[in-house]
Amino acid sequence: MSASERAYRHVKDRILDGSLPGGELISEGEIAEALEMSRTPVRAAFGQLEAEGLLRLYPKRGALVVPVSASETEAVMETRWVIERYAIERVIERPGDVPAALAASVQQQPGLEGKAFVEADREFHRALVAGTGNEILLALYDSLRDRQRRMAHATARRAEIRDRSIREHGELADALAAGDRELAERVLRQHLDGALATIRGR
Repeated sequence: MSASERAYRHVKDRILDGSLPGGELISEGEIAEALEMSRTPVRAAFGQLEAEGLLRLYPKRGALVVPVSASETEAVMETRWVIERYAIERVIERPGDVPAALAASVQQQPGLEGKAFVEADREFHRALVAGTGNEILLALYDSLRDRQRRMAHATARRAEIRDRSIREHGELADALAAGDRELAERVLRQHLDGALATIRGR
């Protein structure tokens, strides 16, 4: 891995997991010092992250971690609603082993925290979408990964929010197993609306 790639991954991972929150100003020097490298590869990494919309560069001052905007958060949640609601429809028609896989995923979630919970949450929802058998739709869902990961840390910080999320995952898995599309859609809408409210800090 090149030095610039290492710097890029280091900074991006910390933005996505919330270690570098939106609004924080970072410098090439502090990243270079932390990674024991020169500023040149860090500068290249910052340029790449600016192109991805994660940093905003200010010459001689540093780089601002771009906060997640309210409009972006809402757009991601509505995109998830469209994709996952369709996934419910398809899984109800052809359940296969999807309900059992989702139920098994729920059993593994209690006790998880931080990154482990965020990843388990994402894999639960991805398994639902994968149940459509539509690879293009799954690729579209995967393209939201970075945005979802960054937003999900807000919903994973408090135990009561994690517990609510796990409970709703269980209710969704049960509704799918029962073939109850209306209930499954209602649980999903409640789940996504709750996550959006948490991210907004309500």
